Amino acid sequence: MGLGINAADITKLKNNNICTIASLSACTSKRLLKIKGLSDTKVEKIKEAAKKLSVSLPLYAVTFIFDAEQPTTTGFITAAELREIRKRCIRISTGSKQLDAALNGGFQTMSINEVYGEFRCGKTQLAHTMAVIAQLPKDMGGAEGKVAYIDTEGTFRPERIQEIAERFGGKLPKRYFD
Repeated sequence: MGLGINAADITKLKNNNICTIASLSACTSKRLLKIKGLSDTKVEKIKEAAKKLSVSLPLYAVTFIFDAEQPTTTGFITAAELREIRKRCIRISTGSKQLDAALNGGFQTMSINEVYGEFRCGKTQLAHTMAVIAQLPKDMGGAEGKVAYIDTEGTFRPERIQEIAERFGGKLPKRYFD
């Protein structure tokens, strides 16, 4: 496939959870040799191809894609496939017209966003608000999605989520807290 790695070998790698150039580069030759059908020569060729590709990839290369409408896709995809996936991107309102304007319409789906700032500047408030808005109907600026809130600092407050939900016109059903 351009570097001498055939589709069958790529399938073998994917079946062994080696789905990105980064994971292939980090994989030892010993582990690759344990994959049925990969010889010493093939492993050497695959490792060399991974080295060439990792040098040419930009630092911000995509390693996985999260799509709320489809199961998570990992592995090798073509640029055409990525273009089709990206067509489903939408913007989720933050609830603030000024912040939405600064973000060109809100947070973009299928992306990772980082918010940082000083203590008590509103980061948790924004995270709580986005947890509600992401579940709202699209006509209300939401994404009709689901939210996994990963709290590493103990700041998640379900009662605050309920208050924010009421601001948008109703109470969240109990299932939103399951």
